[in-house]
Amino acid sequence: MLHKTNGIVLRSVKYGETSLVTTIFTAHFGLQTYMVKGVRSPKAKQGRAGAFQPGTLLELVVYHHPQKNIQSISQYQAAYIYNGLQEDVVKNSIVLFSVEVLLRLLPENAPLPPLFEFAFGYYLALDKMTVAGVANFPLYFIIVCGRILGFEIKGNYTADTPYLNLEEGEFSDVQQKAASALSQEDAMSLDVLLRAADFETLSSIKLNGTTRMRLIDWYIAFLQLHTDHMGNIRSLSVLRVIMH
Repeated sequence: MLHKTNGIVLRSVKYGETSLVTTIFTAHFGLQTYMVKGVRSPKAKQGRAGAFQPGTLLELVVYHHPQKNIQSISQYQAAYIYNGLQEDVVKNSIVLFSVEVLLRLLPENAPLPPLFEFAFGYYLALDKMTVAGVANFPLYFIIVCGRILGFEIKGNYTADTPYLNLEEGEFSDVQQKAASALSQEDAMSLDVLLRAADFETLSSIKLNGTTRMRLIDWYIAFLQLHTDHMGNIRSLSVLRVIMH
């Protein structure tokens, strides 16, 4: 049976001489793997394989069989055409970081409409925002992904609850292990980001690059501790260079 759904391309791997195997986060079916035949053949229209770059937003008509590990695509077209996002070094680095986070965190075959809606809007906002306004996007992305998937920091920074560590993931009045705890200054900065209501608010929050990367490292460690499959984010090293 054919189904219409939007999708976010997360990864594509060459298969044979002319095809691709692509992993797509879909609105209706969650994380799915698709075979796209002939997209790399000499006779294929120019740019067809480019539709499956990481972060591309697609409108899809797909065959879906719950018992199959690899599905197939009947039709596809751009759901939105980026205005240079994938050619901009800073924004493209953020895209690669975010799709790797999704690949690590998303369960297979599990529809997650709130997370899909957030991620789709995230890429639209990233494309439209000026480069100067996207510095906090990577940290905000992992914060919201963790929140939607049930790994949310509890409470808020106050004078009475200034401490935050990896194990509890909750602002507290008790100082915990120094190795896994944020400094009070960093805890206060993270709390500001946790309260951000939208992308416009996010772009107005001022953090220096060192603090921002320290918070990203801490939040990744938090997710690694509380999930079984977060692992190491390989694109983080590139992000670290680009975002400083």
